[in-house]
Amino acid sequence: GHGLPQGRPLHPGDGVIEIVLIAPEIPQNTGSIARLCAATKTPLHLVKPLGFSLADRYLKRAGLDYWPHVNLTVWEDFEVFRAARPGRRLVATTAGNRGHAAVACHRFAFDADDVLVFGAESSGLPQHVLDAAACRLTIPIWGQVRSLNIANAASVVLYEALRRTGVLDTVAPLDSERVGPVEETGQKR
Repeated sequence: GHGLPQGRPLHPGDGVIEIVLIAPEIPQNTGSIARLCAATKTPLHLVKPLGFSLADRYLKRAGLDYWPHVNLTVWEDFEVFRAARPGRRLVATTAGNRGHAAVACHRFAFDADDVLVFGAESSGLPQHVLDAAACRLTIPIWGQVRSLNIANAASVVLYEALRRTGVLDTVAPLDSERVGPVEETGQKR
């Protein structure tokens, strides 16, 4: 009822990576991820229950004036979302602190139409979503923290997926086109 589009079925080969947040709790995090999605033209899906209203001022502030550019769909539950994505590969993210085996994101073989699935900030993904995923990935952490902030994690995973699938090479201007000649070290000549 927020005037948001109903999800349209997508199929393998559509070539669009998507981000799905399952039961997001913190509006500022969702707003930051929405901004990330606007910046990369990545569809964003929110699966209820939501821990906030879509009219929340913190959600709007975190997304700033980018909300009109976010391809946002809200789903009643995970099964409805999943049914609208037949054949799409669900890639679940996990901090690994509950003992779930996962591949490090920098070693993962992303596909151009993967659906990247992130769980609630306090609890991660529910077991039924982990079970539905074709694979699980994690971001290596070797410091004294259990996990990264979900907005940071979404940024790391999405940009790694875009890099690994060649999307960044097709959309990002070459450094030499923007700033002039650059040495291998990144120093301007």
